[in-house]
Amino acid sequence: MKRVMLGLALLAIVLPIAARADGINLTNQAGTVTILASGISSYGSQLRSFNGVVAPKGHALGTVSYATGALLTGDVWNGGTFSSTGSIFDVVGQGDWMKTLTGLSGEKGKVPLFTGEFVGTIQWNLVNSNKQFHEYQLIGDIQGTLWTGRVVTGNTTQTIYTYWNQERIDNKGSVHLGQIHLNTPEPNTLGLLGGGLLAMAAMFRRVLPKA
Repeated sequence: MKRVMLGLALLAIVLPIAARADGINLTNQAGTVTILASGISSYGSQLRSFNGVVAPKGHALGTVSYATGALLTGDVWNGGTFSSTGSIFDVVGQGDWMKTLTGLSGEKGKVPLFTGEFVGTIQWNLVNSNKQFHEYQLIGDIQGTLWTGRVVTGNTTQTIYTYWNQERIDNKGSVHLGQIHLNTPEPNTLGLLGGGLLAMAAMFRRVLPKA
């Protein structure tokens, strides 16, 4: 009995730690970005990798789409902050790899892998400027739901290029590289599970006779 209690106690301690260490890493590239004071948006950037699964050259694993809320501070060409109100952040998978991962075929062969939004203030930083282009980084926390129904949190850094002869004419840029990390399993959920396991250990201790 003591071994059972010890095992439950260890699981209760280890599971929340494992939850924080676990996660899903994604990257996206290409796709047009619209840069306005009303918000920054990109729809259909190519999902290039998903936790070690990499798209073959000339192909994509799906799409990544996002939009921020309105500009809060600064300006769109020199950096500032954007609101997360009314924002979106969605990842859609497509292809045989996605069917293997999710067990789903999806509508028109597409499955929403992550459906969410930005949370908190979103940073918009000008990190490089030369005679050809400006390099910006859109940085923010995200939260949403995986295809499994699990609610998760995460963060993203989207590196965006704009070109001198383009940006102020049509307010467009392109995604040079997007990096996304999702924390999964969700730590609070497993923390509750760990607490439940400790409660079970205490219950067994009270109910079961001593060996």
